[in-house]
Amino acid sequence: MDAIERLAALFEKFPGIGPRQARRFVHYLLRSSPALRQELAKAIAGLTSSVRQCTECRRYHDGEDARCNRCAGRMRDRTLLMVVATDADAEAIERSHTYNGTYFILGGTVALGNEKNPRIREADLVKCMQMRMNELREIILAFPANIEGDTTGARVRDIIEPLIKDAQVLVSTLGRGLSTGAELEYADSDTIKNALKNRA
Repeated sequence: MDAIERLAALFEKFPGIGPRQARRFVHYLLRSSPALRQELAKAIAGLTSSVRQCTECRRYHDGEDARCNRCAGRMRDRTLLMVVATDADAEAIERSHTYNGTYFILGGTVALGNEKNPRIREADLVKCMQMRMNELREIILAFPANIEGDTTGARVRDIIEPLIKDAQVLVSTLGRGLSTGAELEYADSDTIKNALKNRA
């Protein structure tokens, strides 16, 4: 396999990227300046050297500390824990400026019939909840409004219900201000605001 095919095969592993789009990425890079290719290679190498996962919420962050700035921030409401599928979903919630609690990044959704199915961080979620059980008052399940999001929500409920059965912890979901099939990552701030406000 030559260098062009090898790079295209790597791009194909990205979510939502098929063979044609992968080849378009490679040909774009071939047409681009060597400086851009070097900058891209340097940025990818930087992911390994400087980016780490927060030991509490599992969000990727750039920094020396084990915990990210959100988990370490004193202004966050630590009685609230929002469980989201991806870092991009948490960023979308943050852009809405309507939530000041903490997060747990599950690492994906339960993908039905998909060979690229991510392994969700069930054990890490249990560990996070056990560490924070004394301070939690509400857990918000914030998943996409589609069949995979609903399946993931049901799976997470199965995981957390034994942990909270003797605690005064409310489990809520986002209101359906999000239309069925909507991805949190692409939702506008007003939609997220209404979904948070109307959570059930």
